[in-house]
Amino acid sequence: MSLNSQTVKPEASESPKPSKGQAKPVDEAEARRLIEAALYASGYPLELKTLCSITGITSKRKVSEIARSLMEEYQRRGGALEIVELEDGRFVMQLKPKYVSKIRRLTFKPLLTEGPLKTLSYIAYRQPVPQAKVIAVRGPQAYRHIAKLLDMGLIEREKLGKTSLLKTSRIFADYFGLSRDLRLMRKQLEALFQEKGWKPGEQPPPLTPSQPQGKP
Repeated sequence: MSLNSQTVKPEASESPKPSKGQAKPVDEAEARRLIEAALYASGYPLELKTLCSITGITSKRKVSEIARSLMEEYQRRGGALEIVELEDGRFVMQLKPKYVSKIRRLTFKPLLTEGPLKTLSYIAYRQPVPQAKVIAVRGPQAYRHIAKLLDMGLIEREKLGKTSLLKTSRIFADYFGLSRDLRLMRKQLEALFQEKGWKPGEQPPPLTPSQPQGKP
C-alpha cells in the first residue's frame, strides 16, 4: 500500500542490515556456539573480522568479549582443549601442551602438506628473505604456498621499495616450539634440520609443528 509515494526511512533505533555476504546477527548464546564451532573446524587462528562475519555481529569488541567468555569456560572445564587469545587479537583452539606428545601419532589430517612446509622452512631459515628469492629457490608453486602461509598468519610480508620481504610471524615460534629470538631460532632450526640429515647449502627439510597439525 502506498504512503503518498514517499520513501519511509527507518527509525534511527533500527539495527543496520547485515552487509552482503555477512551472516544475520544472532543472540549471544548462539554466537558463542558459532565461535566455538569456527575455532574447532578451522584448525588455525581466526581474526575477529572473521568471527564477526560468522556471527553477524559487527562489533569486534563484543565478539572479543564473547570469545574470551568462551575461553574462560574452557579453562573452568579443565579438559584437554583450550582456547588461546594471541598477541595480535586472534583466537585459536588447541590441545594443551602436555597432551600433544601423547596423541601426536593419532593425528592424520595435516594442515600443511610437505610443499608449503618446505617453503616455510626456507623462509624461517633465511629470513628476512625477498619473495623473489623464495620463488626462485622453491619454484612457481611457492606463490600458492606463500598465500597459504600468509592466510594462516605463520609469515608476514613487508614491502621494501620494489621488493617484498618475507619473515615468520609472532605466532610462528609458538606453533613450532621455537624461540622468538631470531638468532636462537636459527640455531634451533639448524639442529632440527641436521636431525633429518640436512647439510648446509641444501634446501631445508619440512618443519614439524609442536602442536599436531590441524590444531596449531
